[in-house]
Amino acid sequence: MAISDWPAGERPRERLLAHGAEALSDAELLAIFLRVGVRGKSAVDLARDLLGHFDGSLGRLAQASPRALAKLPGLGPAKASQLAATLELARRALSEEMKSGDLLASPAAVRDWLRLKMGSLPHEAFAALWLDARNRLIAHEELFRGTLTQTSVYPREVVKRALAHNAAAVIFAHNHPSGLADPSAADELLTKTLKEALALVDIRLLDHFIVAGQAQPFSFAERGLV
Repeated sequence: MAISDWPAGERPRERLLAHGAEALSDAELLAIFLRVGVRGKSAVDLARDLLGHFDGSLGRLAQASPRALAKLPGLGPAKASQLAATLELARRALSEEMKSGDLLASPAAVRDWLRLKMGSLPHEAFAALWLDARNRLIAHEELFRGTLTQTSVYPREVVKRALAHNAAAVIFAHNHPSGLADPSAADELLTKTLKEALALVDIRLLDHFIVAGQAQPFSFAERGLV
């Protein structure tokens, strides 16, 4: 049955206007973007199928390239490009919000941005959010890829990048593709080593997040580990 044949109170667009976007499921929000379905499937059915390609994870869909999206049934190059552009706008809006004020005053924005940026990466990555003296974002930078240990993340290179950005503070983040956000002993040791190296040049380590899928990122600072 086409969505236009549904009772008005059940249609995604009408429900969004009446109750707000937060009242809709991921599939319903995606259906509004798709606008129409395909033969035998409504836009909501098609949206559920698309999410199914990514194990139901909106985060994994957000990380897919436009070329990969274009190959999925019901999208094609035009809609895939539009979807990729929409997701990038969301990332940039969060980045703009972070640059406009003290990051320590908006931890939710930091977490949301990290989930969008790193939550569904297939590889492990280590990134830095370089901050000025008022804890405003200067830049985001991916520093390393691969398994993170003391030998694969070089404190000397981290310090060089901090000085290049004239940063006063930093928030580190890395992801666990396994989906488990708990820190390992190596994660804790690396954090301690980097904090000590940065302190030598008077740069503060404010936090270190572990991002795992779309779950709440783990904060070292909140657990007293920074």
